[in-house]
Amino acid sequence: MAVTAVIALVAGLGLSRLITSPAEAAANAAPPTAGPITVPVERRVLATDVVLRGDAVYEDPASITLETGDLGGPAVVTGQVPEVGATLNAGDLVLELAGRPVILLPGDLPVYRTLRAGVSGPDVVQLKAALVALGIDPGDPSSPAYDAATAAGVAALYARAGYPAPSAGEEAELALAGARDATRAADDQVASAERALTAAKAGPGQVDLVTKDNQIRVAQRALADAQELVGQVDPDTGRPMVTASEIANLTDQVTAASVDRDALLAPADTSEERAALTAAQRARTEAGTDLTTAQRNVLTPLPSSEIVYLTSIPRRVDSVEVHRGSTVAGTAVMSVSGAALQIAGSVVASDADLIAVGTVVAIALPGGDEVPGTVVSIGAPVEGADADAAAEKADANRTRVIVVPAELTEPQRAELQGANVRMTIRVSATDGEVLAVPTAALTAGPGGEARVEVLADDGTSTLVTVETGLAADGFVEVTSTAAALAEGDRVVVGVTGSTTEDEPEDEPTSADSDAP
Repeated sequence: MAVTAVIALVAGLGLSRLITSPAEAAANAAPPTAGPITVPVERRVLATDVVLRGDAVYEDPASITLETGDLGGPAVVTGQVPEVGATLNAGDLVLELAGRPVILLPGDLPVYRTLRAGVSGPDVVQLKAALVALGIDPGDPSSPAYDAATAAGVAALYARAGYPAPSAGEEAELALAGARDATRAADDQVASAERALTAAKAGPGQVDLVTKDNQIRVAQRALADAQELVGQVDPDTGRPMVTASEIANLTDQVTAASVDRDALLAPADTSEERAALTAAQRARTEAGTDLTTAQRNVLTPLPSSEIVYLTSIPRRVDSVEVHRGSTVAGTAVMSVSGAALQIAGSVVASDADLIAVGTVVAIALPGGDEVPGTVVSIGAPVEGADADAAAEKADANRTRVIVVPAELTEPQRAELQGANVRMTIRVSATDGEVLAVPTAALTAGPGGEARVEVLADDGTSTLVTVETGLAADGFVEVTSTAAALAEGDRVVVGVTGSTTEDEPEDEPTSADSDAP
């Protein structure tokens, strides 16, 4: 009986420990007494980043077509075909067509005619501007006329490219040779007419004057001799030695000799010589005009088939549609884009306000590497963007951001082209490590000042007024203004415990119903 009693007592005690009353169960399920949740004050570097994604594209894509109308034969590609990925700069060769170069120049106007001496227009002004950009003198860059200086500049362009300058053609050369011959003949005619006029204006020579004087003296002596014989009779014949008629004839001879001499001394009539000189001079003027025209016609032209204008040079070759030996027939020979690879993304307007042109960007490549970049524009459109990007741009709440990567290796460039990548833009950061607390530790004082509650080791707490700085990643920079705040101090961020199931939830007010 004693043993049975002991066993019953032990069993009762064991069962009493296993059985829990409802009151005890409710007491065990009640929440613990509420208490503060604290975290230490940290010293860390705070930074604010804007993260976005963007598509890597080459800007301003374009197709190159060539004007082949003035070739006069098949437009066969004979060489200088660039490789995909090659960079074309101003003055470089796009292709060699029918043995002649096709030179790339900067400009907006397309090629629509051959430029030669005598033409003028905005395309001439564009050509001169392109030559100036290459350091070649084209004459007056503001003049729309294609003149000798422009032709000399074009010849210098071809010399730089390593090709002979274009010729005006055999017909123009023959016309120039004929004009030169005609000019020389006209010069000879003028010289001959001038000599004749000079001789006519010079008067008689000394020989002529002496001859005339001698003729007068001979006539006078004959008259004087005859006058001495007047009244004498020839003894043989009984006739007068000199008759009155003979005296009259001799007198007339003296008069005639004097008249001849006076006529020789009179001013010469040079009207015929002057007319001949005028005609010769007119012929020489016409010959000079023809020579000027012929010389202008042989000045170096710029054939429309040997030039291509593109904006935003340099350019990158994206694809080539021709090869050596193929014929160009009005279709595009290659596709090019801007040589600079750019990444186009977008951010919300509030983030865009934090970004400035020139800000450094960290670009994550698809392979995992990271390369630097620079923000080059904010809010500008992107050439070549796809429809989705265009639609995104149309969103008034987002702003376009264009980033240009720093110098890339060829593998990195190939990896980046056409990819959608992640970019991180650091917009603000503290200058080194600062005291920081979680934003949940901040409370507002009665005057709107920021405060943190510091919990001491003995369980007492103190409200410390602080000035806040940069906030990032859930932390905010703080500086105490009254009491000292140091690294490691415990600040309250919340209180442990929860509401019971029978506590009613707050009902939304009418003002809250419209809140998102």
